[in-house]
Parts: sequence; structure tokens; C-alpha cells
Amino acid sequence: MNRRSTIQKHFAYFYKMATDEIEPINVQNWQLELAKEFSPNYIRIVQGMLSIAFDRAIVLGIAKKNPSRMIGNIKSKKTKVDFWTLEEFQKVISLLYKGDYYEHYLFISFWVLFMTGMRIGEAAALQWSDIDFETGLLSITKTLYYKSMEDYKFVEPKTQASIRTIYIDTDTIKELQAWREVQQKVLKGCDLVLSYNSIPTSKHTLPRALEKLAGLAGVHRIKIHALRHPYVKPTTKNYNFFEDFRAAA
Repeated sequence: MNRRSTIQKHFAYFYKMATDEIEPINVQNWQLELAKEFSPNYIRIVQGMLSIAFDRAIVLGIAKKNPSRMIGNIKSKKTKVDFWTLEEFQKVISLLYKGDYYEHYLFISFWVLFMTGMRIGEAAALQWSDIDFETGLLSITKTLYYKSMEDYKFVEPKTQASIRTIYIDTDTIKELQAWREVQQKVLKGCDLVLSYNSIPTSKHTLPRALEKLAGLAGVHRIKIHALRHPYVKPTTKNYNFFEDFRAAA
């Protein structure tokens, strides 16, 4: 369902052709058309879906070959990974006042993403029952499919490797406990960690807030997904920063 719009947009190139008449040259011309507008890495993703579709067509007996696999995918291009340093992150998050309920929600959302390395979908699906505050272990077993405030559901991650347990530092535990106490006064019984209204975090809410805060802090803007890039396992050296940061925040 997440890929439906992508498929409809890019597979339309072949819609006037019979499936078993599509040749490698047609796929190559399609690649060249996509290359005029999209990055090599994006094209690789789209063509990967096309190859899967042709594999299915062969199983169903409506095609004898897979022209997408015959032509091969284009070479990937190593992209520069953007991220914030701890100092840049501090500049942004220090603008949030935890005495305000909504700003406290933004604070804990960005904190969790930055300090745990979780993907936004994983964090949005996080429930209080997934966190063991005694051991500091956080279990990641699901991600969020979000279409609208009325249409969302928890689903299994794309790969088994995404199901994991991570250790969270003591300062993150304290921040989560503080947020839970505030949240439960407003939303008694809410089991979603990153929620201010009993429904999962919208896929638009945090990116918009992050962009606005970055501008106010004078820090270069990054995508919400990039918050997870600087994640490292907590060490004694990190704790000194976390402790000072928590006190300042």
C-alpha cells in the first residue's frame, strides 16, 4: 500500500503494451526517461519493484521472461549522509519549552529519534509496554503504516533484522519517564509513547516542526530520517554530555 502511488506513477509507461511483449530495450528506454528526473538510487528502488512484478507475471503464465532483470539495474550512487552533531541538536531542541504540553511532546519525539537511532515509523509505533525501565531495554517489533488520522495500523518491519532490542541510556529513561507522567495526566491510559492526542504521530507533524526549529536555531536543515544517523551506543563519555544536556533542557 505504501508503494501503490509509486507503482501507478512509473509503471504507467508500460500500460499500453502487452506484458509478454515488453522487451529489455523498452525497460532501458524507461530507465533513461526516469534518469531525467530522478536519482539513481530512487530508480533502483522503482526498478526493483518492476522486476518483482515481472517475476510474478512469469509465475502466472502471462510472461515468459523478465526484461527488467535481463537489462539489469542502473548503478547506485553513494549519497552523502547528512546529520546533526550533538551541539547542533542541542541548539534546536533547547528552543522547546517542556512546560508546554505540545512542545514537551516535540521534545521527547526528537530526543527519542536522535538518541535511539529508531526510524520514524518505528518510533511512532512505540508503546510504553515496549520499554523496560528497570533494565533500560527497548524492544522494536513493529512499525506504523499511516495514511490518515483515521486510517493507520501497526505492521511488521520490512525485514527480520529490523526486529531488535536496543539499550537506552539513563538520561533517555529519565526523559521518557518524565514525559509519561505528563502525558498520562492528559491522556490517561494512552500506550503510545509519541502521542499528544491518543493517536500516532502524523508523518507530517514532526518534519514540519523540525524544519521550523532548525531555521530558528540557525542550524542547517535535515530530513527527519537523518536524525537517526549520528546514533551511537551510550558510553561513559556520552553520559557526561547527556547529564549536562538534560539539566540545561
